[in-house]
This record gives sequence, structure tokens and C-alpha cells, in this order.
Amino acid sequence: MNLSELNAISPIDGRYRNKVAKLADYYSEESLIKYRVKVEIEYFIALCEIPLPQLNDFNTDLFSELRKIYEDFSTADAQKIKEIEKVTNHDVKAVEYFIKEEFDKLGIQDFKEFIHFGLTSQDINNTAIPLSIKDSVKDVYIPLYQELIKKNKRTIY
Repeated sequence: MNLSELNAISPIDGRYRNKVAKLADYYSEESLIKYRVKVEIEYFIALCEIPLPQLNDFNTDLFSELRKIYEDFSTADAQKIKEIEKVTNHDVKAVEYFIKEEFDKLGIQDFKEFIHFGLTSQDINNTAIPLSIKDSVKDVYIPLYQELIKKNKRTIY
């Protein structure tokens, strides 16, 4: 079923979709998955920078490649994670497995057991969700607010 005004869960996804479309980049399920991936990757990088003794041999030149995993994140990547989730029956575990596959592709499989090391799913969610809110405020809300202020100044003065 395609999304329409008649089958949307709320008017936000229905008749107001054109007003809030930019927010999908921050609040859709795909975006939540991407933010989870970002948090996992940045946490792994932080473990390397501590440095955690078991990660001393990690080539830090690969940090940019790791960041590309979330910077170049696609709908196909999100869909792959949803497919993994069908097997794991766990959304954050599916993200972890996806990243492990990406580590395999980069030839750094020796370090993949440190993905999600010492974390719970709530650690990931409780970081990913506020990060998405922070980014949406910076990228969408504040610019719209500033635009509104400019319009009001022109109207008042």
C-alpha cells in the first residue's frame, strides 16, 4: 500500500506531508537506523582513540572509511538492516550485524567484535534519537525560525 492522505496514520504523514518532508531525514525509521549506525561507528572510533589495548593495531587512517558507512548510508542499506532484523528479531542487533559485514568488506574483520562493545541497545537509542533531534533543530527548525523572524521584521517595520 502506498502512502496517501487516506491511509496515513496521522495528518502529518498525510495532508501535511509536504510541510514536514524535510523532517523525514531526521525522524523516519530509515533515519533512526542511520543514526544508530553513526553512533556505533563513532563509538568504535572512540574506543580506538582511548586507546583500548586490543585496538592499538587498528589503522586509524581507516576512520574516514568507517565514517563513509553512515555518510553514504542509503535506503538499500536500511532495507538490508531490516532484512537482518527479520532474522535477529532485534533492531539494534541488526545494525551491529550490518556493520560487521561492512568491516568484512573493508578487511578489518579482526576488529569487528568491538562493534557494540560494552553497550546496550538503549545506549545506542538514547544517543541516536537526541542526535537526530539536535540535527533537525540545527538544520530545519532554526533556519525556519530565522526566516520567520525576518518576515515578521519586514511586516512590523
